[in-house]
Amino acid sequence: MSSELKSVCLMLRKEQHDRLQEMNVNVSGFVRDIIDDRLSDHVITLGVSQETRILYDRIISLSHHGDTDFEPYLRTALADMLKDYIGQMQNLHKTLDMEGKKKK
Repeated sequence: MSSELKSVCLMLRKEQHDRLQEMNVNVSGFVRDIIDDRLSDHVITLGVSQETRILYDRIISLSHHGDTDFEPYLRTALADMLKDYIGQMQNLHKTLDMEGKKKK
């Protein structure tokens, strides 16, 4: 990663700026980290409910390796989700097949 920096103008909503200031966040570093994550080939960002975020933070804080310990569980969850989607598509296919047979 290059250490050369470029200055840019960034517009934030007032509540965003206030919250970051309350958290003592260096906005430049924070934005660089977010951009690095977005441009990375191996980082994903998930939108979750507040309840899930709290649970995630509590569990990951117990991990010695941070969120890297989470990956096998995420892969399992994705496989389960795919299995559910395949089941839904098979059910849809059966419904369409039965409707087609009724019309004949």
